[in-house]
Amino acid sequence: MVERYHLGKDTVVRLLFALSTSTLLSLSLLAAEPEVPSSVSYQLSFDNVVHHEAAIQVRFDAVNSTHLVLSMSSASPGRYAPHAFAKNIYDLKAMDSTGKALPLQRISPSQWSVAQHDGTVIVQYRLYGDWGDGTYNQIDRTHAHLNMPATLLFAENYAKHPATLRFKLPDANWKVATQLQLQADGSYIAPDLQYLMDSPVELSAFSQRSWKVADQQSEATIHLVLHHQGTEQQLDSFTEKAKAVVAEQQKIFGEYPKFDYGQYVFIADYLPYVDGDGMEHRNSTILTDERSLKEADYAQIETLSHEFFHAWNVERLRPADLEPFDFQRANMSRNLWFAEGVTNYYGKLTLSRTGHFELQAYLDKVVTALNKVQYSPGRQFFPATGMSELAPFVDAAVSVDPTNYANSFISYYTYGEVIGLALDLTLRTEFEGLSLDLLMRQLWLEFGKTGIPYTEQDLEQALAKLTNNPAFARSFFSRFIQGQELPDFAALFAEMGLQLTQAKPKQAFLTSATLLEQNKQLKVDSNTLIGSPLYQAGVDKGDLLLKLGRTKLKSKKQWDKALAQYKVGDTAELSFSSRGKTYTTQVTFAADPALMLTELKDATQKQLHRRQLWLGSLSNT
Repeated sequence: MVERYHLGKDTVVRLLFALSTSTLLSLSLLAAEPEVPSSVSYQLSFDNVVHHEAAIQVRFDAVNSTHLVLSMSSASPGRYAPHAFAKNIYDLKAMDSTGKALPLQRISPSQWSVAQHDGTVIVQYRLYGDWGDGTYNQIDRTHAHLNMPATLLFAENYAKHPATLRFKLPDANWKVATQLQLQADGSYIAPDLQYLMDSPVELSAFSQRSWKVADQQSEATIHLVLHHQGTEQQLDSFTEKAKAVVAEQQKIFGEYPKFDYGQYVFIADYLPYVDGDGMEHRNSTILTDERSLKEADYAQIETLSHEFFHAWNVERLRPADLEPFDFQRANMSRNLWFAEGVTNYYGKLTLSRTGHFELQAYLDKVVTALNKVQYSPGRQFFPATGMSELAPFVDAAVSVDPTNYANSFISYYTYGEVIGLALDLTLRTEFEGLSLDLLMRQLWLEFGKTGIPYTEQDLEQALAKLTNNPAFARSFFSRFIQGQELPDFAALFAEMGLQLTQAKPKQAFLTSATLLEQNKQLKVDSNTLIGSPLYQAGVDKGDLLLKLGRTKLKSKKQWDKALAQYKVGDTAELSFSSRGKTYTTQVTFAADPALMLTELKDATQKQLHRRQLWLGSLSNT
């Protein structure tokens, strides 16, 4: 989960010139900075929250073109697929500084042209939003959860201009949480369009916890803002977990990012009417979950851990093929296996190091990802870089026709997580004293801290430099990242005192596809996987399983009972119905391919020490 937008070096310089680095984060309860002039200003009011509407006005001053082109974003920082945000704005009106109506012509699905102005263009429109996540908006009686690409019209002519926002809050108890900067007049400011679009806003009666962090380079304040239906004590417990994550991840890189205003804010909505998500931004992140902290047993900390790691990896340690982020099209990168996948690896590893995950719980997370990659047919079609390039089709993309992703795609989150695991274990076993931690720190110092976007070749060269072994780096990239091989994980885990084995080697197996009970029939509800016995038998999604051997199939219980009668290597007759026609064929039972990962009972002290260096807190190393 899950951005991915970065301010370029020049933007940061402009930003720091315009606003003092001592400026506080734009939580409305914090001190404000003096007003900064802006030629673009927005006003947002919420008189119709019961019907999920906001009324928005934007004013452009000093317009120097005959026609001012207004745009609604078609992409959002942190998402790679196109999104039709313009579908949720309507009742557009344009006027000049005197209030005179101006002609407003739609020139594309997401653009309008305004003419005959007097140097000022004021546009008013209504916005609808009722989907609370890291990309869209939710406006209701309890909050206004706003992601700027889904909220604000903009003009490309003003992309490098500061923009101010004012919020007319419908409830006296509501406050403002955002990385935008609070000004003395009560408005909020962004230094340019890129920063504006990368700055989500939460308006609600949220609860808040704050703490300070510091390193040799700088100090900062971390804010955890939570809109939820739980207790303050539950927030306190979650805050302690968040503090541990923040501190542990700093140890990987050796320092915190230099947050532009010395502030970072987690904006969390844990409510039954939101959609689960996480979305990182330069100085903040959005976290949403339909479960409460209590219901989830604080499982939301895994998303928080992933998103905070992005403060280094992807927000500042940035792929060159995502620079600059384009709001008008899908944004494709070959490096999401690293930007998202390695982040996924560290999001979970951090929770082992802080003690949130006990050993077996963490190992179960590891082997779940490994199973997905090891046995997915998709690996024969695309390497990790190719899976990354598919993001515009899968990252919350919308289509009506079915896909064969079960057989052709592996999430770059999962694939990259497994590659990160492979590289970390390989470095720890083949190179004394080396680890993925050290590679991440090296990349941070060379590319992240300096604001220099990296290429695929840069990653390989960094690995060659760390190991002093270009041949190893070339082999690893060509085989496992640009190629479709996987290393010998059983051997790698053994070096950590762990055993990788089949979970159910003697259990007869036909499919991992989802089976659905429907009207006393058993329906195959997902694509069968290439190479599985049901795939070989010609069974596909939507087919009805009628009879296996002598057992009639009307429920999953009957399916399990039928499977229990056979052993690996046995054959049986299978009857199924496909699009109105009945077929009978022979199936041969395979062994369930799923793996499990457990502790070696006779692990050596050397293996246990390696495991501790890998999974234990870096405070102890």
